[in-house]
Amino acid sequence: MEVRRKLSILADAAKYDASCASSGAPRRTSSGEAGLGSTTGMGICHSYAPDGRCISLLKILLTNFCLYDCTYCVNRRSSDVPRARFTPDEVVALTLDFYRRNYIEGLFLSSGIIRSPDYTMEQLVRVAKTLRDVHDFRGYIHLKTIPDADSKLIDEAARHADRLSVNIEMPTSDGLASLAPEKSVQTIKLAMGHIRMRRDEAKAETRAPRYAPAGQSTQMIVGADASNDATILSTAETLYASYGLRRVYYSAFSPIPHASSRLPARAPPLLREHRLYQADWLLRFYGFRASELAVGERGSLDLSIDPKLAWALANRECFPVDVNTADREALLRVPGLGVRNVKRLLATRRVRSVRFADLVKLRCDVRKAQAFVSTIDWHPGGEVQSCELRNALSEAPQQLALL
Repeated sequence: MEVRRKLSILADAAKYDASCASSGAPRRTSSGEAGLGSTTGMGICHSYAPDGRCISLLKILLTNFCLYDCTYCVNRRSSDVPRARFTPDEVVALTLDFYRRNYIEGLFLSSGIIRSPDYTMEQLVRVAKTLRDVHDFRGYIHLKTIPDADSKLIDEAARHADRLSVNIEMPTSDGLASLAPEKSVQTIKLAMGHIRMRRDEAKAETRAPRYAPAGQSTQMIVGADASNDATILSTAETLYASYGLRRVYYSAFSPIPHASSRLPARAPPLLREHRLYQADWLLRFYGFRASELAVGERGSLDLSIDPKLAWALANRECFPVDVNTADREALLRVPGLGVRNVKRLLATRRVRSVRFADLVKLRCDVRKAQAFVSTIDWHPGGEVQSCELRNALSEAPQQLALL
């Protein structure tokens, strides 16, 4: 099979792995073919570095052959999708060729399991090692880690890759046992724990060789089993605390051909995935707990408003917050105030009192914030019912009559 055909199959197969974030850059050609400098061709995705840079990556599978028969996976053993397999040298050549053409800045490489977990991990490591040691490649490399592989292979992968991902797949051990019985949550968590331990050791020793300097990530599939949002967020919270993950990615289940009757016939709304990412942000940067966020019926996030606003409406007794006296933690819980807004507010009030106009100047979302804050010249007037606020803020932007 020619390399271009392999690339078409294995780039398409890699799209289901969300543990490397993608952004939808627009096509700039009318013919559908990628032009010079285009980064929207097959297999090219966009990810964000820790410093905020958007980087283009070649995102492919080494192979979509797989020994496992995970019910939710389009590449499962029993699936009849077209199959292909790259050699490590072909992946190296593709990466270098795309890089020299300025299409990409790095590589995201995953794989189905072939022969054995150790054999597959050896092939993945060989790609990264060849790029680094033979071709002196200094671009970004993200490798999918095979949890069942020998820890020495995982260590070697971490010495050559910038980031590793170990996908937990399902929010609960029961869900994984039901839909992917050949996988084990315990094995997955052991691999995560090993990576965290070795990263901590490398950080403690100043002369230690690099070990996955961009950390590790994981992915959970949303909507393939009965797990509600409260369960998903609780699992994410535990993973962040226990394994020091940089990101938990949420991938809305996508119906696959010839699917098992155990899977839902419909995909969950993409808005659910979006709300989970918003809630995840609150867990990581705003001091929220998972138990505070999924306040809706049956442990679900409210799809019509963002999780922070939903929490605020359910806890009206905590508001209004005086922006001139409240601590950082209280300010971070105000709808319409982000981390950067709060930092600037704290800096401003060291010099003078904050007025309502300052919220506008600092680009706070005053449409949301005005019902939940007070300043020296502003206090939300007569009590507005939460249901009225919810309806107003979930519809088209409009000025609230709070006086």
